[in-house]
Amino acid sequence: MKIAKNLSICAAIVSVLLSLNGCAGMSQRGADTAVGAGVGAVGGAVLTGGSPLGTVGGAAVGGVVGNQIGK
Repeated sequence: MKIAKNLSICAAIVSVLLSLNGCAGMSQRGADTAVGAGVGAVGGAVLTGGSPLGTVGGAAVGGVVGNQIGK
């Protein structure tokens, strides 16, 4: 069970990193928002044990923080 959880966390991190290629044509602020949302989603999933509500909440908070950092 612990191996499956670690594997899913690693897969989520790898998918976020691979999706950053989609940020190539974005503005710096848009890219910061997208990266913040991805990191927030992974963090929310980890902190809440994979709860969908925690993942979505983390993505929302991360996106806002990433947007504000991009100012």
